Amino acid sequence: MHLIIPYAASLSQGYADALAALPLPHLQKLLARLTPQPPDNGDEFSLSPPHERALARAWGLNAADGQAPWAALQARQSGLAAGGSNAWAFITLCHWKLNTGQVTMSQLPLPALSDAQSEALLQDMRPYFEEDGITLHPDGQPGRWLAQSDLFTGLASASTDRVVGRDLAVWMTTGPEAAPLRRLQNEMQMLLYTHPVNDARETLNLTPVNSFWLHGSGALPAGYQPPAESARPRVIDRLKPLALAEDWPAWAQAWKEIDATQLPELLARASRGEPVQLTLCGERSSQCWQAQAQPVWQKLKGFFASQPLSVLLEKL
Repeated sequence: MHLIIPYAASLSQGYADALAALPLPHLQKLLARLTPQPPDNGDEFSLSPPHERALARAWGLNAADGQAPWAALQARQSGLAAGGSNAWAFITLCHWKLNTGQVTMSQLPLPALSDAQSEALLQDMRPYFEEDGITLHPDGQPGRWLAQSDLFTGLASASTDRVVGRDLAVWMTTGPEAAPLRRLQNEMQMLLYTHPVNDARETLNLTPVNSFWLHGSGALPAGYQPPAESARPRVIDRLKPLALAEDWPAWAQAWKEIDATQLPELLARASRGEPVQLTLCGERSSQCWQAQAQPVWQKLKGFFASQPLSVLLEKL
C-alpha cells in the first residue's frame, strides 16, 4: 500500500504557522516506524511538481521535467490511443487575470462550467486546432480535453498545479516548437472574448473562459505497460486545492482528517509487517518512507527520538 500526499508542505509562511499548531499523531507514529528513502530533491520552478514526479515513478514513467505523458496514459485508458500520433496533451480551459505587470491564472477547475458549455466551446474551438494538426477529444471532464498531435512529441509543459495563481510568464512553453500553440492561444482569446458561453456565464457572475493551458504532454514509452492495479499508489488530493488557495486553516483541518481517517490503516499494515510506503510532497521535493527491516534498537530509537514534523517536512 502506497499513499502519496501532495502539498503536505509549502513555502508559504501561512503553512509554517498552521503546521506549528497541528497535531498529527498517526503521522508521527508512522514516520517513527518507517525508514526514510533518498529524497527527490528539486526546486519550486520545475515544470513537474514533486507529487507528479513521485506518481510518475510509481507508474514506471521516468520522463524528463514537464514530459510525464499523463494525457497519453489517459488516452490509452479511454480507448483513444489507436491511430494517429502517439503524442498527447491535455487542453484545460481557464481564466487569465491581468494584474499589475503580470498575468495570472484563476483557480481550477472553472466554477460551474457545465458539460453543455464545455461541448459548445469544443465545437467552436476544434477547427482552429485542426488547422495546426491537433485533434481534440472530450475527456469526460467539463473544461478539459485530450489533444493528439506530433507537436507534443518531446514538448515540455508546466503542470496546472504550478501555474494557478502565479505569473504565467514563468511557465509558458517557449521555443520554436511552441510557436503554433502561442498563436492558438492568441486566436482563442479573441474567439472567447465574445463567445455566447461567456455571455451566459457573465449574466450569472461566473468567471469567463478566456484561454487554455496545455499540460501533461508527451508519448508513452514503446512497449509501456502500466503497473497492476494493486501496485498503484493512492493519491490523497485533499490538501492541494486548499494549499493553492492558501486557505491554511482549512488545510490544517484537512490534514487532521487525513491523519484520523487515512493513516491509521497504513499504520496498522506497517505494524503487521506488510509492505507500505508513504510519500509526502511539498513544492520543491518529496520524501518517501517505507517499511524496511530494522534492528530492534533502531526501531526503539525511532519511537523515542522522533523529530518534530516541522523538521521532517522543512526540506519539502
